Amino acid sequence: MAEESYPEDLRYHREHDWVRVEDGEAVFGVTWYAQDNLGEVVYFDPPSPGAAVDADGTYGELESVKAVSDIYAPIGGEVVAVNDAVVERPELVNEDPYGEGWLIRVKISDPAELDALMQPAAYRDYLAGL
Repeated sequence: MAEESYPEDLRYHREHDWVRVEDGEAVFGVTWYAQDNLGEVVYFDPPSPGAAVDADGTYGELESVKAVSDIYAPIGGEVVAVNDAVVERPELVNEDPYGEGWLIRVKISDPAELDALMQPAAYRDYLAGL
């Protein structure tokens, strides 16, 4: 399992998902907190490339030895890529949630939606209140 961290270059959603903007696209994944609460991730059910995702809507599921959890889109857009490595090796979500364990890439439909997401310090404060 990865060590607890909340990278400064990400924005965070209240459902414990993160987004990183790279080359006009958004990369989505789940936070350290999410993967820690899930426990050992054993299955990733992704959307298909070309699918539309809505901000705050679900776009897939992660199954762990404990439970099945919906994954929420921090912002909306069109799925342009799925991390097939996580489909094949779901444990990457636990091992490297911000790197190899990313889930999907999305063409951003409304960049202003990023403004509604939490900065790292605000997300840490949010976690402290749970």
